[in-house]
Amino acid sequence: MHPDIHLALHHARAADLRAEAGSRPARRPDLRTRLGWTLVEVGLKLATRPRRAAAV
Repeated sequence: MHPDIHLALHHARAADLRAEAGSRPARRPDLRTRLGWTLVEVGLKLATRPRRAAAV
């Protein structure tokens, strides 16, 4: 498949998804989703914080 055709198909699909998303009413995420993202955020903070050298 030619790269330009692939890009054109990608743009067409993205436009379809945007139109579909625009037609739905916005809703608040449920508790399970909010809890999941909170756990992801905590995990990322723990993984990226600087570590101290262990006392010898």
